[in-house]
Amino acid sequence: MDNYQTRITPAKEDAVAALRDEFKDYSGFIFTDYRGMTVQQITDIRKALRKDEAAYRVVKNRYAKIALKNLDQTGADDQMKGPTAVALIKGDTANTVAKVLFNANKDGVSIQVKGALLDGKLMSAEEVEALSKLPTKLELIASLMGTMKAPVQKLAATLLAYVESKGGAAQASEESQN
Repeated sequence: MDNYQTRITPAKEDAVAALRDEFKDYSGFIFTDYRGMTVQQITDIRKALRKDEAAYRVVKNRYAKIALKNLDQTGADDQMKGPTAVALIKGDTANTVAKVLFNANKDGVSIQVKGALLDGKLMSAEEVEALSKLPTKLELIASLMGTMKAPVQKLAATLLAYVESKGGAAQASEESQN
């Protein structure tokens, strides 16, 4: 019995090469099932992801598997079954991209996260959901800055109160007018 063999055509090779060239610019991939989504819903997700320099691409599973394998990004074959769209992530924006996808689901879009491949680490859908609930990098920096600023504000307020209690504020005001 003859084994069935897929014929590799130049068009298929070009499609895989184009996908590989696109994927190489990204460090993370969140795989989703887009069944039931409208073109408008996919477009809205793409617009939301562009703010984080991310992309959302409907892919042919076989081509995507080959492209990822060529980039030494392996292990996601099980997540690429059925209709698949991939959120492509640059840098450390994985949690904001995951937030966009899970918020779209909460807003009635029938998107289902299958899992992710982030910096070479395979993640389940549950792990991606947990990632989406973490604060963003900017939120963490703002929190840290607020925490660092509070003691300085208290010190300044204490020093000002001390100066005012000694009558120094009025004296300082008179000296600045002279």
